[in-house]
Amino acid sequence: MDTAEMRAKVKAMMPEVLEDLGSLVKLPSIAFPGFPSEPVVACAQAVVDILKRYGATDAKLLELPGGYSAAWAEVKGPEGAPTVLMYGHYDVQPAPAEQSWVSDPWAPTVRDGRIFGRGAADDKSGVIINAASLRVFDGKPPVNVKIILEGEEETVSHLETFVENNPELFDCDVFIIADMGNLKVGEPILTTALRGDVSCTVEVRTLDHALHSGVFGGPAPDALMALIRMCASLVDEEGTVAVPDVDAFEWPGADLPADVFRANAGMLDGVDLIGKGTIGTRLWSKPSINVIGIDAPTVMEASNILIPTATAKVSMRIVPGADPDVEIDKLMSYLRSIAPWNAHVKVERVKALNAFQAPTDGPGVAAARAAMKAAFGAEVGEAGSGGSIPLLGSFAKAAPNAEFVLWGAEDMALSRIHGGNESVDPKEIEDLIMAQALLMQGLAQKR
Repeated sequence: MDTAEMRAKVKAMMPEVLEDLGSLVKLPSIAFPGFPSEPVVACAQAVVDILKRYGATDAKLLELPGGYSAAWAEVKGPEGAPTVLMYGHYDVQPAPAEQSWVSDPWAPTVRDGRIFGRGAADDKSGVIINAASLRVFDGKPPVNVKIILEGEEETVSHLETFVENNPELFDCDVFIIADMGNLKVGEPILTTALRGDVSCTVEVRTLDHALHSGVFGGPAPDALMALIRMCASLVDEEGTVAVPDVDAFEWPGADLPADVFRANAGMLDGVDLIGKGTIGTRLWSKPSINVIGIDAPTVMEASNILIPTATAKVSMRIVPGADPDVEIDKLMSYLRSIAPWNAHVKVERVKALNAFQAPTDGPGVAAARAAMKAAFGAEVGEAGSGGSIPLLGSFAKAAPNAEFVLWGAEDMALSRIHGGNESVDPKEIEDLIMAQALLMQGLAQKR
């Protein structure tokens, strides 16, 4: 199939593709504990039904012990053809009212040419891209195709353990991860690096019981004040991570303009960006650190006491190439070292997840670059992602010689994934379907 014929076929498919995307967005498939399971289960079945209609006639639910099912399909290509494994996820983040949604997050709405709704970008667009790229070939792709679409990417995933216990299922030549996106609409980007994530809790104790702050305040130290001083010491005056000797490097690929970043982040007028270096370096190749939770009295519960014990959870994003076990040890040691007033400190490890670096010198990535250039009509850059997908490490262990292609329709400039008014540009979906189909065709020609 030549490029013009393929483009015409993809364009003709788009009304149905977008209708199917909308049907998935309508299902609040939130896999977090405490949310109803019925929409998640319904969404999993809806994904299987779409896969079947789009050419994966043997699509089915893959039961994952302890978790929600994944949608799974295999479609055989010609004898001797390479194998690609497509990945995406159908579960989504919650969409609370305080995120100031302009329209119902579970009713896909078109405004300014974009489709708004929770999951429209992250990652039901990836689900539909994977399915539709198979449909381009009427269910008879030029390569062998495996598709895994999970339902727990946004929460505690049971797929990682399943992959590690069943590596033969995930053997392939190229992984296609449709859960990323361009920096700007129409400007093609391959994602080549993701930061990892390490976290710990730190408990500070100064007293064996609460005290009247007027009678004892002054000489007696307050545990929450001690914890606040420690948390403030995690970054320097510019906002750069202050933990000594954590890994970092300068980002060599495409950069994100500061104004685009500010707008996408919703930064208030006059608030400074923090850290040093290009935006790309600060986002993708330097660590960042955040206090993501504190156990202390709320304002409503406040009384005039010195607080005897306070606890915080600290998360640090680490860069590709860093050893998570080493980096979390650095963080925990630093927290112990900065406790003021000889306060008693207990630091406990929570998790240490690897970063990911995708090699870019293989034939699969070369084919992806050529496919993306043809689909978008523009040169292809490289960017990182500040987020983490621990599953990629499990995939790499299952298929150590496989290449990774990471792309998607979640543009950083406007998609606002995880936030209010999440949206996707339909043209990005169309161009990614085209790119993915061209990639499969290109891989077949290289065999």
